[in-house]
Amino acid sequence: QRLGTSVTPVREACFRLVSEQALELRSGRFITVPELTRSRYWQVRLIRIALEGLAAELAVEHVSEADIDKLVEIHRDFVAGETSGDADRARRANREFHFGVYRLSKMDMLIAQIESLWVSMGPILNVYYLQAENDYIGAEEHETLIEAFRTRNKKVARKAIERDIVRGGMNLLRYFDEQDAAAKRA
Repeated sequence: QRLGTSVTPVREACFRLVSEQALELRSGRFITVPELTRSRYWQVRLIRIALEGLAAELAVEHVSEADIDKLVEIHRDFVAGETSGDADRARRANREFHFGVYRLSKMDMLIAQIESLWVSMGPILNVYYLQAENDYIGAEEHETLIEAFRTRNKKVARKAIERDIVRGGMNLLRYFDEQDAAAKRA
């Protein structure tokens, strides 16, 4: 009501998010954010590594100097957000950097699949930026990827994205360990 939107488009949007597994339908009536579990994280991570690595590898074939300059600019914004503790800025710039890379693959279907994964990662990213101890900025892997674009090295580009996903996830795995330990103490 506050946004002046009728129920039908909101319902359709929610069901679309349910189909993309960003939301869950419970008891046939309630739509909720899925519980963040270790299993869900591992599944998303494994698929992301495969698809995003492929997109980065394919991007090498299409990247221009102007594209590289733009990624460097976005990366600087990301690092500034991370080092200043501005989680919203860091999250926005990280997404912009990654999707700047993936769009260079020129594969709309691949990009759509990656986008769907990122939508379902919403709760994971909230934990990553707001609750988990974060000691990985990601700057090193982004810089490695940029250098791989400059040297047109597909293998290094793929590995940089894969390592970025894995290294960023180490904080989440520690978070899950802490949650498990707290549950055992309770």
